[in-house]
Amino acid sequence: MPVLPLDSHRIPALRSKHRPIVAIRGQESTLRQDELAVEEPLEIRVETRPVSITMRTPGNDAELAAGFLATEGVLRRSDEILEIRVYGRNPQGNAVDVFLAEGLRVDFARLSRHVFASSSCGLCGKASIEAVHQQFKPIKRRVATTVAILRSIAAQLGVTQETFAKTGGLHAAAIFTVRGSLVVAREDVGRHNAVDKVIGFGLLNKLLPFDRHILLVSGRASFEIVQKALAARIPIVAAVSAPSSLAVEFAQASGQVLVGFLREERMNIYAGADRIKVASTRRKRRA
Repeated sequence: MPVLPLDSHRIPALRSKHRPIVAIRGQESTLRQDELAVEEPLEIRVETRPVSITMRTPGNDAELAAGFLATEGVLRRSDEILEIRVYGRNPQGNAVDVFLAEGLRVDFARLSRHVFASSSCGLCGKASIEAVHQQFKPIKRRVATTVAILRSIAAQLGVTQETFAKTGGLHAAAIFTVRGSLVVAREDVGRHNAVDKVIGFGLLNKLLPFDRHILLVSGRASFEIVQKALAARIPIVAAVSAPSSLAVEFAQASGQVLVGFLREERMNIYAGADRIKVASTRRKRRA
């Protein structure tokens, strides 16, 4: 499956840029250079047909396109991809074409609607969950991990965020084994793009399904994040920030573990608490 070096037109890929700013600190103002995360559009095309435009941080565009198509149910295996290449008519390199193996059929009408990912689709929570489960079945295997491992991966995530350390303006997503070993980490201005990139990495490197793994995201856990994890068969999802109510409902219905506010010594387990091993648990009643 040939995947061309999509980032060869960007040597190196620009993930951040310097810009002059006026910095106010108390009563003093100074002129200085600040480093900003790069945000540019990427058009994803399938068999030359545009199916999505997303704002992303340049780099790992093949993974982003492959991951997006995997989480939308178009791709299951790397051998279903014939080729991924930069769209020649876009001189900035902000468009990629994905060519599929012969015989693989795509419902372009459904794909262009993004029925799973759109928060404005008008579906209620129950209908949204049922729609996803028609494509991606709930997880039956009860994969477990420990509180200590979750704390360890939270510490590891910060080390992988090189561009965030410079700019403070990127999200990160990472895949770990249930024993806490890092598989892949990616950054992007869009949290969904970061997740698509790590799932795309798994698809292109024949590592899917990630069925004994943990997805960790640097921001909040939305319905879309947990749905993308289910598409890759990820049983445990953890987030540095809060989950949404629908994300919790979806994780519970999908047999996934969902952890939020994973920071240093604290975390909240919203779904699948029986699969997080902890030395001792003290429950306090709220007055």
